[in-house]
Amino acid sequence: MQILEFALQVLLGITSLLLTLLILLHKGRGGGLSDMFGGGMSSAMGSSGLAERNLNRFTIVLALGWFISIVALGLITKFSVL
Repeated sequence: MQILEFALQVLLGITSLLLTLLILLHKGRGGGLSDMFGGGMSSAMGSSGLAERNLNRFTIVLALGWFISIVALGLITKFSVL
């Protein structure tokens, strides 16, 4: 059980760092760091470019992994017998 807990803590740390970086790459009101990577080449109709859509998908998947690891660590902590 300690190996699983350690693996989840490592996963939580990695996903936290990556999630922070991906959120910083998103475009805000005045543009963002995603403009450097092609996110600023969206059309005038208001739709996002391919880079921005892929960034959104990666962020959502990473956020789900982060959330699942938080819940799993909480359940392990709650039901662990000392």
